[in-house]
Amino acid sequence: MGRAWKGFLKSGIILLFLSPFVYIFYHIDFLEFQKTPTPPFTNISVSSDPGSNQNSCAFRWLSPKEIHEENILLDSIAWPNTPSVPAPVSLEGTSNAARSKCVILPRPGGGSWLVGDQLEVMIKMFDFKGHPKNHGGDFFLTRLHNQALQAGVAGQVVDHLNGTYSAVFFLPWEGKSEVEVTLVHPSEAIPFLQSFSGERPNGVDYYSTFQSGSLTDTTLCNVCLPSTQQPQCNYTDLNTGELWFCYKPQNLSCDTRIKHFHKIRKPIKAEEDILFKTGVTMNVRIPSSGPAHVTVFPKKKGQLAARSNKDIPGTAGYYYKGLWSSLSGTRVQQFNNASAISQCLKDKVVLMYGDSTIRQWLDFLSEELADLRVYNLHITTQFGPFVALDHVNNIYVTFRCHGLPVCAGTSPVTELHYVANELNGIAGGKNTVVVIGVWAHLTSFPIKVYIRRIMSIRKAVVRLLARAPDTRIIIRTANLKQFPTRFLAQLSGDWPSLQRDKILRTMFKGINVYFVDAWEMTLAHYLKHELHPQRPIIKNMIDVVLSYICPSK
Repeated sequence: MGRAWKGFLKSGIILLFLSPFVYIFYHIDFLEFQKTPTPPFTNISVSSDPGSNQNSCAFRWLSPKEIHEENILLDSIAWPNTPSVPAPVSLEGTSNAARSKCVILPRPGGGSWLVGDQLEVMIKMFDFKGHPKNHGGDFFLTRLHNQALQAGVAGQVVDHLNGTYSAVFFLPWEGKSEVEVTLVHPSEAIPFLQSFSGERPNGVDYYSTFQSGSLTDTTLCNVCLPSTQQPQCNYTDLNTGELWFCYKPQNLSCDTRIKHFHKIRKPIKAEEDILFKTGVTMNVRIPSSGPAHVTVFPKKKGQLAARSNKDIPGTAGYYYKGLWSSLSGTRVQQFNNASAISQCLKDKVVLMYGDSTIRQWLDFLSEELADLRVYNLHITTQFGPFVALDHVNNIYVTFRCHGLPVCAGTSPVTELHYVANELNGIAGGKNTVVVIGVWAHLTSFPIKVYIRRIMSIRKAVVRLLARAPDTRIIIRTANLKQFPTRFLAQLSGDWPSLQRDKILRTMFKGINVYFVDAWEMTLAHYLKHELHPQRPIIKNMIDVVLSYICPSK
Protein backbone atom coordinates (compact mmCIF):
# COMPACT_ATOMS: atom_id res chain seq x y z
CA MET A 1 0.00 0.00 0.00
CA GLY A 2 1.46 3.39 -1.01
CA ARG A 3 2.40 6.09 1.48
CA ALA A 4 -0.19 8.49 0.09
CA TRP A 5 -2.97 5.92 0.53
CA LYS A 6 -1.86 5.15 4.10
CA GLY A 7 -1.81 8.83 4.91
CA PHE A 8 -5.29 9.26 3.51
CA LEU A 9 -6.65 6.46 5.69
CA LYS A 10 -4.87 7.66 8.82
CA SER A 11 -6.22 11.12 8.37
CA GLY A 12 -9.75 9.75 8.67
CA ILE A 13 -12.71 9.26 6.37
CA ILE A 14 -15.71 11.53 6.74
CA LEU A 15 -19.07 10.18 5.65
CA LEU A 16 -21.77 12.79 5.37
CA PHE A 17 -25.43 11.87 5.68
CA LEU A 18 -28.02 14.56 5.03
CA SER A 19 -31.01 14.51 7.43
CA PRO A 20 -34.04 16.77 7.42
CA PHE A 21 -32.76 18.19 10.68
CA VAL A 22 -28.98 17.77 11.07
CA TYR A 23 -25.82 16.61 9.39
CA ILE A 24 -24.30 13.54 10.97
CA PHE A 25 -20.55 13.19 10.66
CA TYR A 26 -18.76 9.86 10.80
CA HIS A 27 -15.06 9.86 11.55
CA ILE A 28 -13.37 6.48 11.33
CA ASP A 29 -9.83 6.47 12.62
CA PHE A 30 -7.72 3.95 10.76
CA LEU A 31 -5.82 2.73 13.81
CA GLU A 32 -9.08 2.07 15.70
CA PHE A 33 -10.45 0.37 12.59
CA GLN A 34 -7.46 -1.99 12.56
CA LYS A 35 -8.17 -3.11 16.14
CA THR A 36 -11.92 -3.59 15.65
CA PRO A 37 -12.79 -4.36 12.04
CA THR A 38 -16.49 -4.76 12.94
CA PRO A 39 -18.63 -2.77 13.31
CA PRO A 40 -17.10 -0.12 11.00
CA PHE A 41 -19.56 2.47 12.31
CA THR A 42 -18.16 2.63 15.86
CA ASN A 43 -17.20 6.28 16.13
CA ILE A 44 -17.28 9.36 18.28
CA SER A 45 -19.33 12.17 16.84
CA VAL A 46 -18.47 15.74 17.79
CA SER A 47 -21.26 17.18 19.93
CA SER A 48 -22.92 20.36 18.67
CA ASP A 49 -23.97 23.41 20.62
CA PRO A 50 -25.42 22.03 23.88
CA GLY A 51 -28.24 24.54 23.80
CA SER A 52 -29.43 23.75 20.29
CA ASN A 53 -32.26 21.44 19.29
CA GLN A 54 -32.26 19.52 22.57
CA ASN A 55 -35.85 18.35 22.28
CA SER A 56 -35.91 17.05 18.70
CA CYS A 57 -34.51 14.02 16.91
CA ALA A 58 -32.59 13.75 13.68
CA PHE A 59 -34.38 11.13 11.60
CA ARG A 60 -32.73 8.94 9.02
CA TRP A 61 -32.31 10.57 5.60
CA LEU A 62 -35.03 9.86 3.05
CA SER A 63 -35.12 10.24 -0.71
CA PRO A 64 -37.69 12.65 -2.22
CA LYS A 65 -39.86 9.67 -3.17
CA GLU A 66 -39.72 8.35 0.40
CA ILE A 67 -40.52 11.78 1.83
CA HIS A 68 -43.60 11.90 -0.40
CA GLU A 69 -44.66 8.46 0.82
CA GLU A 70 -44.04 9.44 4.44
CA ASN A 71 -46.30 12.48 4.05
CA ILE A 72 -49.05 10.30 2.60
CA LEU A 73 -48.67 7.86 5.47
CA LEU A 74 -48.82 10.64 8.04
CA ASP A 75 -51.96 11.99 6.39
CA SER A 76 -53.52 8.51 6.45
CA ILE A 77 -53.22 8.26 10.24
CA ALA A 78 -54.01 11.91 10.98
CA TRP A 79 -56.49 12.08 13.86
CA PRO A 80 -59.42 14.52 13.75
CA ASN A 81 -58.53 17.88 15.26
CA THR A 82 -60.07 18.46 18.68
CA PRO A 83 -60.29 21.67 20.71
CA SER A 84 -57.32 22.07 23.04
CA VAL A 85 -57.89 21.27 26.69
CA PRO A 86 -57.26 24.40 28.78
CA ALA A 87 -55.32 24.18 32.04
CA PRO A 88 -56.22 23.07 34.60
CA VAL A 89 -57.49 19.90 32.88
CA SER A 90 -61.15 19.35 33.65
CA LEU A 91 -63.73 16.71 32.80
CA GLU A 92 -66.45 19.26 32.08
CA GLY A 93 -66.23 19.17 28.31
CA THR A 94 -64.77 15.66 28.12
CA SER A 95 -66.55 12.74 26.44
CA ASN A 96 -68.40 10.73 29.07
CA ALA A 97 -69.16 7.11 28.17
CA ALA A 98 -71.73 6.76 30.97
CA ARG A 99 -73.89 9.61 29.59
CA SER A 100 -73.43 8.61 25.94
CA LYS A 101 -75.59 6.16 24.00
CA CYS A 102 -75.41 3.66 21.18
CA VAL A 103 -78.40 2.34 19.25
CA ILE A 104 -78.83 -0.42 16.68
CA LEU A 105 -80.32 1.00 13.50
CA PRO A 106 -83.08 -0.89 11.66
CA ARG A 107 -82.14 -3.19 8.83
CA PRO A 108 -82.03 -1.33 5.49
CA GLY A 109 -85.11 -2.39 3.60
CA GLY A 110 -86.76 -3.72 6.76
CA GLY A 111 -87.33 -7.31 7.83
CA SER A 112 -85.18 -9.65 9.93
CA TRP A 113 -81.42 -9.60 10.05
CA LEU A 114 -79.85 -12.27 7.83
CA VAL A 115 -76.43 -13.91 7.71
CA GLY A 116 -74.25 -11.77 5.44
CA ASP A 117 -76.01 -8.51 6.29
CA GLN A 118 -74.20 -5.40 7.47
CA LEU A 119 -75.40 -4.12 10.84
CA GLU A 120 -74.98 -0.44 11.71
CA VAL A 121 -74.88 1.00 15.23
CA MET A 122 -75.10 4.76 15.81
CA ILE A 123 -73.05 6.19 18.69
CA LYS A 124 -73.91 9.60 20.18
CA MET A 125 -71.43 11.14 22.58
CA PHE A 126 -72.14 13.49 25.51
CA ASP A 127 -69.77 15.21 27.92
CA PHE A 128 -69.70 15.13 31.73
CA LYS A 129 -72.13 18.06 31.85
CA GLY A 130 -74.62 16.08 29.79
CA HIS A 131 -74.16 18.27 26.72
CA PRO A 132 -73.93 16.61 23.30
CA LYS A 133 -70.46 16.64 21.78
CA ASN A 134 -70.12 18.58 18.53
CA HIS A 135 -66.76 17.27 17.30
CA GLY A 136 -65.16 13.88 16.71
CA GLY A 137 -61.87 12.30 17.72
CA ASP A 138 -62.99 9.74 20.32
CA PHE A 139 -61.26 6.33 20.10
CA PHE A 140 -63.56 3.28 20.24
CA LEU A 141 -63.28 -0.48 20.05
CA THR A 142 -66.40 -2.31 18.91
CA ARG A 143 -67.36 -5.95 18.51
CA LEU A 144 -70.38 -8.19 18.04
CA HIS A 145 -70.22 -11.42 20.03
CA ASN A 146 -72.01 -14.48 21.33
CA GLN A 147 -69.98 -15.98 24.16
CA ALA A 148 -72.03 -19.20 24.28
CA LEU A 149 -71.04 -19.82 20.66
CA GLN A 150 -67.52 -18.47 21.23
CA ALA A 151 -68.30 -16.21 18.28
CA GLY A 152 -67.09 -12.66 17.69
CA VAL A 153 -66.42 -10.16 14.95
CA ALA A 154 -64.81 -6.71 15.11
CA GLY A 155 -66.73 -3.60 14.11
CA GLN A 156 -65.46 -0.83 11.84
CA VAL A 157 -65.92 2.69 13.25
CA VAL A 158 -66.66 5.79 11.15
CA ASP A 159 -66.21 9.24 12.73
CA HIS A 160 -68.77 11.75 11.41
CA LEU A 161 -66.80 14.60 13.08
CA ASN A 162 -69.89 16.01 14.84
CA GLY A 163 -70.04 13.93 18.02
CA THR A 164 -71.71 10.96 16.31
CA TYR A 165 -70.11 7.76 15.04
CA SER A 166 -71.17 4.66 13.13
CA ALA A 167 -69.99 1.18 14.07
CA VAL A 168 -70.56 -1.30 11.25
CA PHE A 169 -70.54 -5.09 11.70
CA PHE A 170 -70.61 -7.97 9.26
CA LEU A 171 -73.08 -10.66 10.39
CA PRO A 172 -71.39 -14.01 9.69
CA TRP A 173 -73.39 -16.42 11.92
CA GLU A 174 -77.02 -16.99 12.86
CA GLY A 175 -78.49 -16.65 16.33
CA LYS A 176 -78.55 -13.99 19.04
CA SER A 177 -75.52 -11.72 19.40
CA GLU A 178 -74.66 -8.69 21.51
CA VAL A 179 -73.18 -5.37 20.41
CA GLU A 180 -70.34 -4.02 22.55
CA VAL A 181 -68.99 -0.48 22.18
CA THR A 182 -66.06 0.64 24.36
CA LEU A 183 -64.66 4.16 24.65
CA VAL A 184 -60.91 3.56 24.91
CA HIS A 185 -59.95 7.25 25.02
CA PRO A 186 -62.02 10.45 24.86
CA SER A 187 -61.00 12.87 22.13
CA GLU A 188 -59.56 15.19 24.80
CA ALA A 189 -56.93 12.57 25.70
CA ILE A 190 -55.61 12.09 22.17
CA PRO A 191 -53.43 15.27 22.05
CA PHE A 192 -51.60 14.03 25.16
CA LEU A 193 -51.00 10.68 23.46
CA GLN A 194 -49.76 12.46 20.34
CA SER A 195 -47.36 14.67 22.26
CA PHE A 196 -45.94 11.85 24.39
CA SER A 197 -43.50 10.61 21.75
CA GLY A 198 -43.74 13.73 19.58
CA GLU A 199 -40.35 14.60 18.11
CA ARG A 200 -38.36 12.42 20.48
CA PRO A 201 -38.69 9.09 22.33
CA ASN A 202 -40.28 9.13 25.75
CA GLY A 203 -40.93 6.95 28.76
CA VAL A 204 -38.00 4.51 28.49
CA ASP A 205 -34.29 5.09 29.11
CA TYR A 206 -31.85 2.85 27.23
CA TYR A 207 -28.33 2.14 28.45
CA SER A 208 -25.18 0.38 27.31
CA THR A 209 -22.51 -1.20 29.44
CA PHE A 210 -18.92 -0.66 28.34
CA GLN A 211 -16.11 -2.88 29.60
CA SER A 212 -12.40 -3.32 29.06
CA GLY A 213 -10.41 -5.34 31.55
CA SER A 214 -11.37 -4.16 35.03
CA LEU A 215 -12.88 -0.91 33.75
CA THR A 216 -16.68 -0.78 33.43
CA ASP A 217 -19.01 2.11 32.71
CA THR A 218 -22.66 2.63 31.76
CA THR A 219 -24.06 5.45 29.64
CA LEU A 220 -27.38 6.58 28.24
CA CYS A 221 -28.29 5.62 24.65
CA ASN A 222 -31.09 6.29 22.16
CA VAL A 223 -31.90 7.18 18.57
CA CYS A 224 -31.23 10.75 19.64
CA LEU A 225 -29.57 12.24 22.69
CA PRO A 226 -29.70 15.78 24.08
CA SER A 227 -26.63 17.71 23.00
CA THR A 228 -24.10 18.19 25.80
CA GLN A 229 -20.35 18.69 26.07
CA GLN A 230 -20.02 14.92 26.50
CA PRO A 231 -19.00 13.28 23.19
CA GLN A 232 -21.24 10.59 21.72
CA CYS A 233 -20.55 7.18 20.23
CA ASN A 234 -22.32 6.75 16.91
CA TYR A 235 -23.60 3.19 16.29
CA THR A 236 -25.72 4.05 13.25
CA ASP A 237 -26.07 1.04 10.95
CA LEU A 238 -24.47 1.80 7.61
CA ASN A 239 -26.64 -0.69 5.71
CA THR A 240 -30.07 0.37 6.96
CA GLY A 241 -29.30 3.88 8.19
CA GLU A 242 -30.96 3.11 11.53
CA LEU A 243 -29.69 5.62 14.09
CA TRP A 244 -28.35 4.76 17.54
CA PHE A 245 -26.12 6.80 19.83
CA CYS A 246 -24.62 6.44 23.30
CA TYR A 247 -22.77 8.97 25.40
CA LYS A 248 -19.12 8.00 25.34
CA PRO A 249 -17.84 6.65 28.66
CA GLN A 250 -15.15 8.84 30.15
CA ASN A 251 -12.29 6.33 30.24
CA LEU A 252 -13.33 3.75 27.65
CA SER A 253 -13.52 3.75 23.87
CA CYS A 254 -16.71 3.29 21.89
CA ASP A 255 -15.73 -0.19 20.72
CA THR A 256 -15.87 -1.56 24.31
CA ARG A 257 -19.69 -1.58 24.35
CA ILE A 258 -20.90 -5.05 25.34
CA LYS A 259 -24.48 -4.95 26.72
CA HIS A 260 -27.81 -3.22 26.20
CA PHE A 261 -30.59 -2.77 28.76
CA HIS A 262 -33.40 -0.37 29.62
CA LYS A 263 -35.25 1.22 32.51
CA ILE A 264 -38.82 2.47 32.34
CA ARG A 265 -38.99 5.92 33.85
CA LYS A 266 -41.09 6.35 36.95
CA PRO A 267 -44.27 8.07 35.76
CA ILE A 268 -44.75 11.62 36.94
CA LYS A 269 -48.20 12.54 38.17
CA ALA A 270 -49.71 14.89 35.63
CA GLU A 271 -52.86 16.96 35.57
CA GLU A 272 -54.05 15.02 32.51
CA ASP A 273 -54.18 11.82 34.61
CA ILE A 274 -57.89 12.53 35.04
CA LEU A 275 -58.33 11.80 31.32
CA PHE A 276 -56.76 8.34 31.73
CA LYS A 277 -58.76 6.80 34.58
CA THR A 278 -59.93 3.26 33.83
CA GLY A 279 -63.68 2.96 34.24
CA VAL A 280 -64.16 6.73 34.19
CA THR A 281 -62.61 8.16 31.05
CA MET A 282 -60.64 5.19 29.70
CA ASN A 283 -61.86 1.73 28.62
CA VAL A 284 -65.51 2.38 29.49
CA ARG A 285 -68.50 0.62 27.92
CA ILE A 286 -71.06 2.81 26.11
CA PRO A 287 -74.61 1.90 27.28
CA SER A 288 -77.20 0.95 24.69
CA SER A 289 -80.36 2.93 24.06
CA GLY A 290 -82.79 0.09 23.48
CA PRO A 291 -81.83 -3.56 22.84
CA ALA A 292 -78.10 -4.26 22.69
CA HIS A 293 -78.55 -7.53 20.82
CA VAL A 294 -79.74 -8.75 17.43
CA THR A 295 -81.09 -12.08 16.24
CA VAL A 296 -79.74 -13.18 12.89
CA PHE A 297 -81.51 -15.70 10.66
CA PRO A 298 -80.13 -17.88 7.84
CA LYS A 299 -80.10 -16.25 4.45
CA LYS A 300 -82.57 -17.86 2.05
CA LYS A 301 -81.66 -18.73 -1.50
CA GLY A 302 -81.81 -15.67 -3.73
CA GLN A 303 -82.00 -13.14 -0.90
CA LEU A 304 -79.60 -10.20 -1.11
CA ALA A 305 -77.55 -9.09 1.89
CA ALA A 306 -78.27 -5.62 3.31
CA ARG A 307 -75.33 -3.22 3.31
CA SER A 308 -75.71 0.06 5.16
CA ASN A 309 -72.38 1.55 4.07
CA LYS A 310 -70.48 0.32 1.03
CA ASP A 311 -67.44 2.48 1.84
CA ILE A 312 -66.56 0.68 5.08
CA PRO A 313 -63.33 -1.37 4.80
CA GLY A 314 -63.86 -5.11 4.94
CA THR A 315 -63.59 -7.18 8.10
CA ALA A 316 -60.57 -9.51 8.24
CA GLY A 317 -62.45 -12.45 9.75
CA TYR A 318 -64.47 -13.72 12.69
CA TYR A 319 -64.61 -16.40 15.38
CA TYR A 320 -67.25 -19.11 15.47
CA LYS A 321 -67.09 -21.93 18.03
CA GLY A 322 -63.69 -20.57 19.02
CA LEU A 323 -62.20 -20.94 15.53
CA TRP A 324 -61.05 -18.09 13.32
CA SER A 325 -62.37 -17.85 9.76
CA SER A 326 -60.81 -15.44 7.30
CA LEU A 327 -62.87 -13.23 5.01
CA SER A 328 -59.88 -12.08 2.97
CA GLY A 329 -59.23 -15.05 0.69
CA THR A 330 -57.19 -17.84 2.27
CA ARG A 331 -59.34 -20.52 3.91
CA VAL A 332 -58.15 -21.15 7.45
CA GLN A 333 -57.61 -24.85 8.13
CA GLN A 334 -57.42 -26.50 11.54
CA PHE A 335 -54.09 -28.06 12.45
CA ASN A 336 -55.26 -29.80 15.61
CA ASN A 337 -52.48 -32.27 16.28
CA ALA A 338 -48.71 -32.60 16.06
CA SER A 339 -48.93 -34.82 12.98
CA ALA A 340 -50.84 -32.21 10.97
CA ILE A 341 -48.46 -29.41 12.00
CA SER A 342 -45.36 -31.49 11.27
CA GLN A 343 -46.67 -32.56 7.88
CA CYS A 344 -47.20 -28.91 6.91
CA LEU A 345 -43.77 -27.83 8.15
CA LYS A 346 -41.91 -30.85 6.78
CA ASP A 347 -38.69 -29.81 5.00
CA LYS A 348 -39.35 -26.16 5.86
CA VAL A 349 -37.02 -23.47 7.17
CA VAL A 350 -39.03 -21.01 9.30
CA LEU A 351 -37.20 -17.81 10.20
CA MET A 352 -38.93 -15.58 12.77
CA TYR A 353 -37.93 -11.97 13.42
CA GLY A 354 -39.54 -9.49 15.77
CA ASP A 355 -40.59 -9.04 19.37
CA SER A 356 -41.86 -11.41 22.05
CA THR A 357 -45.30 -11.64 20.41
CA ILE A 358 -43.52 -13.50 17.59
CA ARG A 359 -41.47 -15.56 20.04
CA GLN A 360 -44.81 -16.85 21.37
CA TRP A 361 -45.25 -18.69 18.08
CA LEU A 362 -41.94 -20.54 18.47
CA ASP A 363 -42.93 -21.39 22.06
CA PHE A 364 -46.27 -22.77 20.83
CA LEU A 365 -44.69 -24.93 18.13
CA SER A 366 -42.05 -26.32 20.47
CA GLU A 367 -44.75 -27.23 23.02
CA GLU A 368 -46.96 -28.89 20.40
CA LEU A 369 -44.26 -30.81 18.55
CA ALA A 370 -42.36 -33.28 20.68
CA ASP A 371 -39.75 -33.75 17.95
CA LEU A 372 -39.11 -30.00 17.57
CA ARG A 373 -36.26 -29.52 20.01
CA VAL A 374 -35.18 -26.03 21.08
CA TYR A 375 -31.42 -26.19 21.44
CA ASN A 376 -29.67 -24.75 24.44
CA LEU A 377 -27.45 -22.02 23.05
CA HIS A 378 -26.81 -20.76 26.59
CA ILE A 379 -28.93 -17.71 25.87
CA THR A 380 -29.93 -16.03 29.12
CA THR A 381 -32.18 -13.32 27.66
CA GLN A 382 -35.55 -13.20 25.93
CA PHE A 383 -33.98 -11.70 22.80
CA GLY A 384 -32.60 -14.97 21.46
CA PRO A 385 -31.45 -16.16 19.07
CA PHE A 386 -33.32 -19.42 19.57
CA VAL A 387 -32.97 -22.44 17.30
CA ALA A 388 -35.34 -25.41 17.12
CA LEU A 389 -34.79 -28.51 14.99
CA ASP A 390 -36.91 -31.55 14.15
CA HIS A 391 -34.50 -34.11 12.66
CA VAL A 392 -37.28 -36.57 11.77
CA ASN A 393 -39.27 -34.12 9.62
CA ASN A 394 -36.38 -31.86 8.65
CA ILE A 395 -37.95 -28.77 10.23
CA TYR A 396 -35.74 -25.84 11.18
CA VAL A 397 -37.19 -22.91 13.14
CA THR A 398 -35.36 -19.86 14.48
CA PHE A 399 -36.31 -16.71 16.36
CA ARG A 400 -34.26 -13.55 16.64
CA CYS A 401 -35.38 -10.29 18.21
CA HIS A 402 -35.36 -7.23 15.97
CA GLY A 403 -32.67 -4.62 16.41
CA LEU A 404 -32.66 -1.55 18.63
CA PRO A 405 -34.69 -0.29 20.34
CA VAL A 406 -35.67 -3.26 22.48
CA CYS A 407 -36.81 -3.27 26.09
CA ALA A 408 -36.83 -6.73 27.65
CA GLY A 409 -34.01 -7.56 30.02
CA THR A 410 -30.30 -7.31 29.21
CA SER A 411 -28.77 -8.45 25.95
CA PRO A 412 -25.30 -8.63 24.43
CA VAL A 413 -25.13 -5.95 21.74
CA THR A 414 -23.72 -8.55 19.35
CA GLU A 415 -27.13 -10.28 19.29
CA LEU A 416 -29.15 -7.19 18.33
CA HIS A 417 -29.48 -7.47 14.55
CA TYR A 418 -31.72 -5.32 12.40
CA VAL A 419 -34.36 -7.33 10.55
CA ALA A 420 -33.47 -5.82 7.16
CA ASN A 421 -29.86 -6.96 7.53
CA GLU A 422 -31.00 -10.47 8.43
CA LEU A 423 -33.31 -10.61 5.41
CA ASN A 424 -30.45 -9.57 3.15
CA GLY A 425 -28.64 -12.76 4.13
CA ILE A 426 -31.49 -15.15 3.27
CA ALA A 427 -31.37 -17.10 0.01
CA GLY A 428 -35.10 -17.85 0.18
CA GLY A 429 -37.07 -20.33 -1.88
CA LYS A 430 -40.19 -22.47 -1.79
CA ASN A 431 -39.17 -24.16 1.46
CA THR A 432 -38.37 -20.90 3.27
CA VAL A 433 -40.91 -19.12 5.47
CA VAL A 434 -40.10 -15.69 6.92
CA VAL A 435 -42.20 -14.32 9.78
CA ILE A 436 -41.92 -10.65 10.80
CA GLY A 437 -43.53 -8.76 13.69
CA VAL A 438 -42.10 -5.33 14.58
CA TRP A 439 -44.24 -2.85 16.53
CA ALA A 440 -44.42 -3.25 20.34
CA HIS A 441 -40.98 -1.80 21.18
CA LEU A 442 -41.46 1.26 18.97
CA THR A 443 -44.72 2.69 20.32
CA SER A 444 -42.98 5.28 22.52
CA PHE A 445 -40.87 6.54 19.61
CA PRO A 446 -41.83 9.21 17.07
CA ILE A 447 -43.93 7.69 14.32
CA LYS A 448 -41.29 8.77 11.78
CA VAL A 449 -38.83 6.40 13.43
CA TYR A 450 -41.30 3.54 12.89
CA ILE A 451 -41.96 4.54 9.27
CA ARG A 452 -38.25 4.49 8.50
CA ARG A 453 -37.82 1.12 10.22
CA ILE A 454 -40.60 -0.46 8.16
CA MET A 455 -39.24 1.19 4.99
CA SER A 456 -35.87 -0.54 5.49
CA ILE A 457 -37.57 -3.89 6.22
CA ARG A 458 -39.83 -3.51 3.18
CA LYS A 459 -36.86 -2.84 0.90
CA ALA A 460 -35.22 -6.03 2.16
CA VAL A 461 -38.48 -7.96 1.65
CA VAL A 462 -38.75 -6.70 -1.94
CA ARG A 463 -35.14 -7.73 -2.61
CA LEU A 464 -35.76 -11.18 -1.12
CA LEU A 465 -38.88 -11.71 -3.23
CA ALA A 466 -37.00 -10.55 -6.33
CA ARG A 467 -34.33 -13.23 -5.93
CA ALA A 468 -36.68 -15.91 -4.56
CA PRO A 469 -40.33 -15.13 -5.48
CA ASP A 470 -41.69 -18.34 -3.94
CA THR A 471 -40.52 -17.41 -0.42
CA ARG A 472 -43.47 -17.17 1.98
CA ILE A 473 -43.33 -13.91 3.95
CA ILE A 474 -45.84 -13.52 6.78
CA ILE A 475 -46.40 -10.23 8.63
CA ARG A 476 -47.94 -10.14 12.10
CA THR A 477 -49.81 -6.94 12.90
CA ALA A 478 -50.13 -5.22 16.29
CA ASN A 479 -52.56 -6.53 18.90
CA LEU A 480 -54.67 -4.92 21.61
CA LYS A 481 -53.46 -4.58 25.20
CA GLN A 482 -55.54 -1.94 26.99
CA PHE A 483 -53.01 -0.96 29.65
CA PRO A 484 -54.75 0.45 32.75
CA THR A 485 -52.83 3.67 33.52
CA ARG A 486 -52.13 6.97 31.80
CA PHE A 487 -48.39 6.31 31.61
CA LEU A 488 -48.74 2.82 30.12
CA ALA A 489 -51.45 3.99 27.71
CA GLN A 490 -49.04 6.66 26.45
CA LEU A 491 -46.03 4.37 26.43
CA SER A 492 -47.50 1.31 24.71
CA GLY A 493 -51.28 1.49 24.71
CA ASP A 494 -53.86 0.71 22.07
CA TRP A 495 -53.88 4.13 20.41
CA PRO A 496 -50.13 4.27 19.57
CA SER A 497 -50.36 0.59 18.58
CA LEU A 498 -53.24 1.38 16.21
CA GLN A 499 -51.18 4.09 14.51
CA ARG A 500 -48.34 1.67 13.84
CA ASP A 501 -50.75 -1.06 12.80
CA LYS A 502 -52.17 1.22 10.09
CA ILE A 503 -48.70 2.20 8.89
CA LEU A 504 -47.58 -1.42 8.69
CA ARG A 505 -50.58 -2.55 6.62
CA THR A 506 -50.38 0.38 4.24
CA MET A 507 -46.66 0.01 3.59
CA PHE A 508 -46.90 -3.67 2.64
CA LYS A 509 -50.03 -3.27 0.54
CA GLY A 510 -49.54 -4.63 -2.96
CA ILE A 511 -46.47 -6.69 -2.00
CA ASN A 512 -46.66 -10.48 -2.06
CA VAL A 513 -46.81 -10.94 1.71
CA TYR A 514 -49.41 -12.52 4.00
CA PHE A 515 -50.93 -10.87 7.05
CA VAL A 516 -51.91 -12.37 10.38
CA ASP A 517 -54.45 -9.81 11.57
CA ALA A 518 -53.59 -9.86 15.27
CA TRP A 519 -55.56 -6.63 15.82
CA GLU A 520 -58.93 -8.10 14.84
CA MET A 521 -58.07 -11.55 16.20
CA THR A 522 -57.64 -10.04 19.67
CA LEU A 523 -60.50 -7.56 19.35
CA ALA A 524 -63.05 -10.16 18.23
CA HIS A 525 -62.10 -12.77 20.87
CA TYR A 526 -63.86 -13.07 24.23
CA LEU A 527 -60.58 -13.28 26.18
CA LYS A 528 -59.23 -10.09 27.73
CA HIS A 529 -56.69 -8.06 25.80
CA GLU A 530 -53.08 -8.69 26.79
CA LEU A 531 -49.69 -7.81 25.32
CA HIS A 532 -49.08 -11.54 24.93
CA PRO A 533 -52.40 -13.05 23.78
CA GLN A 534 -53.55 -16.18 25.54
CA ARG A 535 -53.09 -19.65 24.10
CA PRO A 536 -56.49 -20.04 22.32
CA ILE A 537 -55.72 -16.92 20.28
CA ILE A 538 -52.16 -18.04 19.56
CA LYS A 539 -53.50 -21.41 18.36
CA ASN A 540 -55.76 -19.62 15.87
CA MET A 541 -52.85 -17.45 14.71
CA ILE A 542 -50.74 -20.55 14.10
CA ASP A 543 -53.61 -22.06 12.10
CA VAL A 544 -53.60 -18.94 9.91
CA VAL A 545 -49.81 -19.14 9.46
CA LEU A 546 -49.92 -22.84 8.55
CA SER A 547 -52.80 -22.22 6.15
CA TYR A 548 -50.60 -19.71 4.31
CA ILE A 549 -47.73 -22.20 4.20
CA CYS A 550 -49.92 -25.16 3.20
CA PRO A 551 -53.04 -23.77 1.50
CA SER A 552 -55.94 -26.14 0.92
CA LYS A 553 -56.20 -27.54 -2.58
